Amino acid sequence: MLNVHSFVTDDWIAPYGNTQDLVDASNGEVIGTIGHGGLPFDEMLVFAKKQGGKALTAMGFHDRAKMIKAVALYLMEKKEPLYDLSYHTGATKSDSMIDIDGGIQTMLVFASKGRREMPDGQIYVDGPIEELSRDGSFKGIHIATPLQGVAVHINAFNFPVWGMLEKLAPAWLAGVPVIVKPASQTAYLTEAVVRLIHESGLSPSGAIQMIAGSTGDLLDRLGPQDVVSFTGSADTANRIKSNPNILNNAVRLIAEQDSLNATVLGPDIIDDEKELSVFLREVTREMTTKAGQKCTAIRRIFAPESQVKKIANAISAKLSKIEIGDPRLESTRMGALVSKAQCKDVFDKAKQISKEATLVYGELTEDPSEKGAFISPMLFMCSDPDSATIVHSTEAFGPVSTLMGYRDSAHVAALLNKGGGSLVASVITNSGAFAREITYHTAAWHGRLYFNNSKSAKASTGHGSPLPHMVHGGPGRAGGGEEMGGIRGVLHYMQRTAIQGHPDILSAISGQHTPSSSIKESKTHLFTKNYHNLEIGHSITTKKRVITLEDIEHFARFTGDTFYAHMNEIAAKANPFFPDRVAHGYLLLSFAAGLFVDPAPGPVLANTGLNNLKFIKPVVAGDAIYVTLTVKRKTRRTEEYGEVRWHVEIYNQDDEPVAEYELLTMNAYENPYGGHK
Repeated sequence: MLNVHSFVTDDWIAPYGNTQDLVDASNGEVIGTIGHGGLPFDEMLVFAKKQGGKALTAMGFHDRAKMIKAVALYLMEKKEPLYDLSYHTGATKSDSMIDIDGGIQTMLVFASKGRREMPDGQIYVDGPIEELSRDGSFKGIHIATPLQGVAVHINAFNFPVWGMLEKLAPAWLAGVPVIVKPASQTAYLTEAVVRLIHESGLSPSGAIQMIAGSTGDLLDRLGPQDVVSFTGSADTANRIKSNPNILNNAVRLIAEQDSLNATVLGPDIIDDEKELSVFLREVTREMTTKAGQKCTAIRRIFAPESQVKKIANAISAKLSKIEIGDPRLESTRMGALVSKAQCKDVFDKAKQISKEATLVYGELTEDPSEKGAFISPMLFMCSDPDSATIVHSTEAFGPVSTLMGYRDSAHVAALLNKGGGSLVASVITNSGAFAREITYHTAAWHGRLYFNNSKSAKASTGHGSPLPHMVHGGPGRAGGGEEMGGIRGVLHYMQRTAIQGHPDILSAISGQHTPSSSIKESKTHLFTKNYHNLEIGHSITTKKRVITLEDIEHFARFTGDTFYAHMNEIAAKANPFFPDRVAHGYLLLSFAAGLFVDPAPGPVLANTGLNNLKFIKPVVAGDAIYVTLTVKRKTRRTEEYGEVRWHVEIYNQDDEPVAEYELLTMNAYENPYGGHK
């Protein structure tokens, strides 16, 4: 029996008190119990903050990222038994892979982004430096630091693994401990993953806890440093939003709720079978994957009015080939809904939709003798989408969609927006003009717009696949929140704070060099120092080099850049930006490198690019330039080398800045050629 335990202060608590049975979705058999008579929520919150939060915030972003990666790889090794559990939810093997493998891969993406896009420290600098004074002695930055509370994650039944891991990863990367509350129907699968995480010993004590059953009065105990992330129905989301304690303490809330997602067949796709096949494949896949129990599933289908009947027949033909049945069988393409109660809810919603639309595929009759929660896909067709209200406001959370016709881009944009706010809309088109019109007129009502055609079909991830790199959420009835979105998702668990002060203070706080801050002139060449021996603010100033007219002309001939400002004195002087023939900007960069590069083999392994290049003042023949090279930021990359970001400033003989940029190099931890360490 799958008796789902709560994981509280590092102890597993068996179901007790107010319990309920858990049922296999495919055969109706009781497989376990879940519930409790009341958990020590205050103890859980204190334990999360004092144990999990303390341990996580003591780590830096890169250490947390390494931990997340290690946990994900551990889950990947131990995932096979999870598929057997997942069959109880009614999911097929392919459905389960979306949930289980997708969740693990999401963790790996966040781990990778944490290492690549966040600093090797504890404070995240968000955005550029703001110049707040003329002389550069007073500047401003925005930083983000971990909230000193707990993230309460209330998840839906349809993705018991992915739903947890896609929220867990950004919270952990931010440095915030998590209390997971899975939906009861499928909580046994979430519990199995939490047990694996606990058994791995890879995450600190208190970093994760789990509630099996009701949250009781937990929400009444949260404070301003806590976060609630909810996925589920709009009714439940509204109850959370209106909780007096949530309102009074301004507890952060991320909500993902109901959504009438749609897909559009572009007006340019008429008789192109290749493009039509992309459209039909997206529609049938999104109607039947997870038996339509996806927050991103296609609920509304729009096609040009002249194409509606043809599309209805084509979708119906593809749906008729979908094998429905036991999710454990390889031949099964669509498994069961999560429960008989969910079946009834879908049928009830489908009957409401039938008031405005005609059923063209499937049946509106439920077999009461059927033990499993099986249902046939249902395709409706609405002939008057402008007057309809139910089809644009009622979500049957199962394999149910409604097909409608549109006249032009303005018409379909208006129909898309009648959904009142959606997670995603997809458009199958080759027309850039149509794509732009749809984007401009509907993006405000959608969290994601997904464009596809035969050119991108093979590489595309699908209408219904939220990706950790991109924002997942939507406005209006979709909840108004957002999840994932790369580092943007991490910042939901952090406080953004404005920091103002002298550049020295900003450098000390941010852990990176701020222009105009004090520098430490190095007695040895910086390119001879290994990664560990370089310090933030370490700097060298080069000797001067005079720029000659011969240099300018040789560079022009050698590169082929004979732009008039470099070669024609009269034309150059007529240009308001130049006093005379000027040196190429890239000549200055090349000469700058020649001034600061140490030619001997050493710990600098490669130059990987430059950022934020600015040419400030023109350089003419006879001017002399010199360079200051300062260590700006260091970031570990592998076990052998790290990235060093250098602040490079080029000056003329009058100490006036002529160019500025950020140089990126990869530096070894130990000099592979010997010599300086």
